[in-house]
Amino acid sequence: MSSSASSAASALPGAPFVAYGAGQLQVEQVTLSELAQQHGTPLFVYSQASILAALAAYQRGLAGRNALICYAMKANSSLAILRLLADAGCGFDIVSVGELERALAAGATPSKIIFSGIGKTRAEMRRALEVGIGCFNVESMAELDVLNEVAQASGRVAPISIRVNPNVDAKTHPYISTGLRGNKFGIGHEQALQAYRHAASLPGLRVQGIDCHIGSQITDSAPYLEAMDRILDLVTQIEAAGIRIHHIDFGGGLGIDYNGDTPPRADDLWHELLARVDARGFADRQIVIEPGRSLVGNAGVCVTEVLYLKPGEQKNFCIVDAAMNDLPRPALYEAFHRIVPLVEATGAATVYDVVGPVCESGDWLGRDRALNVQAGDRLAVLSAGAYCMSMASNYNTRPRAAEVLVDGAQSRVIRQRETVQDLWRTETP
Repeated sequence: MSSSASSAASALPGAPFVAYGAGQLQVEQVTLSELAQQHGTPLFVYSQASILAALAAYQRGLAGRNALICYAMKANSSLAILRLLADAGCGFDIVSVGELERALAAGATPSKIIFSGIGKTRAEMRRALEVGIGCFNVESMAELDVLNEVAQASGRVAPISIRVNPNVDAKTHPYISTGLRGNKFGIGHEQALQAYRHAASLPGLRVQGIDCHIGSQITDSAPYLEAMDRILDLVTQIEAAGIRIHHIDFGGGLGIDYNGDTPPRADDLWHELLARVDARGFADRQIVIEPGRSLVGNAGVCVTEVLYLKPGEQKNFCIVDAAMNDLPRPALYEAFHRIVPLVEATGAATVYDVVGPVCESGDWLGRDRALNVQAGDRLAVLSAGAYCMSMASNYNTRPRAAEVLVDGAQSRVIRQRETVQDLWRTETP
């Protein structure tokens, strides 16, 4: 099966490069059962073609424009994925000095790095200034003052944009909504002009742009359009005050198909948004965006083995070797991931809750799933490329999974499976 075939009608919903071929589930041209046999489970497998296809949609939407796509690397920060995106021309949206060092290790261009986050430390600011990042997205008045002090002490000028909270409801899960008054992110829309005037008065800062991010897993274009109008209104006010805005950063947040979700295509969304930018007279500004989940989410699967089938009075349980430490999204957000067998099943199915071995009732991967499985069978948890491995932990002293990147008929390990000895290497008994 070619990668083009796997992206056709035979592909699974929400997984354009995952499909059954001769009854075996494949990522591009590689059979998942073979990877599981070679590398064990739990195992994360990513499709390179899927990542590049998702990026290409953004590139089409921004074609011909002065634009910078900064991958929000908190979604998945594996070095091989960062290198793939850097080689494809991406910059990076970071939220810690650890992410900064990861991006640099993967070959990122420092001037294409944007530093977001509400709690940057002085040490993080100094390091970012030292390597020459492109911009700091500043999220409070207090941060403006601290960054000014750090920049002056370092003999540098910090390029900044201010993240504005536009009070727009992204209509997503409350834990991943970031653009309402009650959220901790950004400076309120009503205080933004005052913040820009203050920033422009500080000798250690140079105003570069304006930033906005309203949430994650957004499946409707309306919140983007509303936020864009509010931000462009502010640009007009700020520039009337004599402060030039060189770039407009509209953040990320575009959703993916987890369970029949129908977000707009990235190219269609950006054609619509750019028409609004042009109509408002800002066609000459650089556009910056920070997609994360929408680039990598549907590129990944987590392969897990069925350990036991446990019938119960109220529930039947399919106990697998992947757990909430590997796939935290269901426990955190009650998130839905499709779960399918690696070998295409026939015959009667039983309804199970798919659960892991961790000692928490919140350790579940899927509820009420109809599956025809036996102990020793393997399952694939789909749409696991974002906020799974990057949020994985060692709870219950469980080593983190291995990761494999597939490119056509080739595959390579991009993260070795941890050993239990790795987990206490830095400890002293």
